[in-house]
This record gives sequence, C-alpha cells and structure tokens, in this order.
Amino acid sequence: MKLDFAYESETVEFKSTLAELDKGIISLTSMLNKSGSGTVYFGVRNDGEILGLDGMLGQETVKKIGTRVSEIVRPAVIPKIYFEEHDGKTIIVVEVTGHNKPYSANGEYRIRVGSVNKKIDPELLGELFFSNSKAMMDNVEAFNQDLTFSELKQLYLIKGLTIDDETFARNMGLITKNGTYNYLAEILADNNNCSIKVVRFKGKDKQEMISRNEYGYHCLLIAMRQAYDYVAALNEVRVDLKSGQARKEVPLFNSECFDEAWTNACLHNRWIKNVPPAVYIFADRIEIVSTGGLPYDLSKEEFFAGISHPVNLSLQKIMGQLDLVEQTGHGVPKIISVYGTQAFEITDHHITVTLPFAFEPGMNQTSYDGISTTHAKVLKVIKNNPTLRTEETAKLAGIGRTRTTQIIADLKSSGKIERIGGNKKGYWKVG
Repeated sequence: MKLDFAYESETVEFKSTLAELDKGIISLTSMLNKSGSGTVYFGVRNDGEILGLDGMLGQETVKKIGTRVSEIVRPAVIPKIYFEEHDGKTIIVVEVTGHNKPYSANGEYRIRVGSVNKKIDPELLGELFFSNSKAMMDNVEAFNQDLTFSELKQLYLIKGLTIDDETFARNMGLITKNGTYNYLAEILADNNNCSIKVVRFKGKDKQEMISRNEYGYHCLLIAMRQAYDYVAALNEVRVDLKSGQARKEVPLFNSECFDEAWTNACLHNRWIKNVPPAVYIFADRIEIVSTGGLPYDLSKEEFFAGISHPVNLSLQKIMGQLDLVEQTGHGVPKIISVYGTQAFEITDHHITVTLPFAFEPGMNQTSYDGISTTHAKVLKVIKNNPTLRTEETAKLAGIGRTRTTQIIADLKSSGKIERIGGNKKGYWKVG
C-alpha cells in the first residue's frame, strides 16, 4: 500500500526506518530554509510504499526524536510528532515550521531543491538572511534617528485612510524591537540619503550620457512615482494608418510592463545594501536594475511563474495599503507575456529587466509646466504624432473633437506648438 501522495517534494520526505533519523532531520532543515515548513514520514519507502516501523513504538520514541531535533537543529524548532496507522502498519510523522532562516543540522546548512537537499555555499548564507525581512529591514536601526513622515502620512490621507500620529510609526512597522527607527523608516522618511537615478544615454551603450535625473532624498514612495512619471512621459505612440488596414496604435514600450518592472524593483530591492534601483534608457531599450538577485529559496522557474518571496514584507504591506502594488503575483508573467523570459537577466547580485523599443524613438522631453492636465494630454499626443489630424489627436487623447480643437488653438497661441506646412501635408513642431 502507498500513501495517497506517493512522491517526495520540496516539503515532503520519506525514510524507511528510524535509523535514518539524522538524515530525516537534515531534510527538515533543508525544507525550512526553502519553504518555512516540512514533513518527514518514517516507515515509508522512497516510492511512497508504506513499510511500517518495527519494534515497540510509544512516547519514548517520540521523546527520542524530539530530543535529537533539539540537539542538532539551530535555531531551535519544536517539531510536531505523531503516529499514523495505514492498513495495520504504523508510521511516524514529523512536522516542523519556522521562519528564522537559515537553519542548520549538525552545523551544516542545506536547502531543498525538488526532493534533494543541496548544500549551501558559506558565502551565500547571507542570502537566506535577506529572505527573512524581520532579520533585516525591520530590525536594522536607521543611521539617522531624527526622522519625520509628513509625506508618507499625506499619502495615507489622500487614500482616505485614517492615521493616528501617536501610533503611526509603530503601526507601519517603522520601529525596531528596541524602540528606535529602523531602516524601513529611513527610506520612507521626509529626509534621507536615498536617491533613485534615471539615466539616458545617446546610443546603445553607456559611452555618452544625455541626462542624469535623481529622484530622492525624501519618501521613497514619492521618489518612485516621480521616476515613473519621467519615464512615462518619454513613451511615444505611433499610429499605423496604412491604406486598407485597420488603425493600429503602437507604443514605444509597454507602459504596464514598465510599471510592473519598476514597482517590483523598488519593492524587492535589497535596500539594506544601500544601492537603490535605477533606470537606464538607451537608444533601443529601457533597463530597470535592482540590487540583489533572487532570494536563495526561490528558483527561476518559480519566479517566472509569478511566485513571490518578498524580501521587504513591511514595505509590501505599506505599498499594498496605498494601492501601489498588487499581491496577485501577475507582474512577472505579464512582462513575460509581452517580452519573453529573455527580458530578465538574473545574477547573484542584480536583477535587470530589459524592455526593447518597438521603433526608433524621438525621446524629446516636453515641458508641461503651466498648462492643465487636459492640455498636457493633447500636447503629449501631438509630440508623439505630429502629423495626425485633429480627430485622430482627439481620439488618442480621449477628449472630444471640439474641445481638442480649442486646446490646439490654446497651445499654438501660447507658443507650445507651431504649425509647419499646410493642413494636409504639414506637421506640428513642439516648442
């Protein structure tokens, strides 16, 4: 007779006898380092066939297993140990849960990969610490303890959420166990040393820089949105009006994919390493770079499938409350659906997401200062599509034709745009 689930996995291990107790405990620590939980069945063959255990089994056996777990597992865990009867055969089940990674057995650190316990190289042990946010962002003391959070509070108020000034910092997870501000508080404070960079280059490499924009030294969530707005303003939409074909609007890059990539870069960045995420814009692509590779307990296959092991749980909670991030795990699969897995370059120290451009861009940054949001929409459409007729401009801007005609007149009189050539064959020059 076999168990209903006759296979070993990243959270299940079979052992034929209690003579393999230590090996079973090693498997338990490997599972803890991978998934935070694990179960070993003693008295079951590798293929799931139930053998049962010989000899007298009782509370002394349970005590022996529990004692051995406490002797060799660090940090300490409390296992759940119980007997199961299957068709007259007795097996012992040992379950553990824990989130104080990394765990060791007899001083060795291993991690579960499929049904194999893989030894962890000493230099990579730190990655397991990073997978546990409680060991990092929440409990690392901020260098600057003179912090205020007016900008962060304002974001909550804008969302219509109630805050209590007296308990705000503690409720948001900005306080260490010792009562001091933590590193999360530092990057969300009104004033800090965190700066996000958006750099544009003239060609396809970094030899010649066009501009370098820094967004930061204040609340990360605001700096993050400022950087996004800058890149979004560079996006262009070309309209294919070929004879006999349906109208087709082609953006320079997929804005939803950029939003997902940039949000994930800011959320999952290893902030504790003091290297913020960055955006690099080339002549043919955008690169979004975050510090820190995948958590050591997350495979590429799991990552591409949308499984998330957040490094910064408290930051994710705050971003979720402010609707800055969804917790559906669809971001990576969305990028893959548009650009493929080749969009991702994953190393031990960085994750780079590359979004290739659909066409050669103009990349002319236009000033929207001093004009309304509606005027800015029309101006952006004209900048990206200077030869369109008024009705086509109105459709892309999502505004009525009559209103668009008036806005175009306003933009022309204010010097924002200039008509070059006639109505049929001319185009708009953006000032």
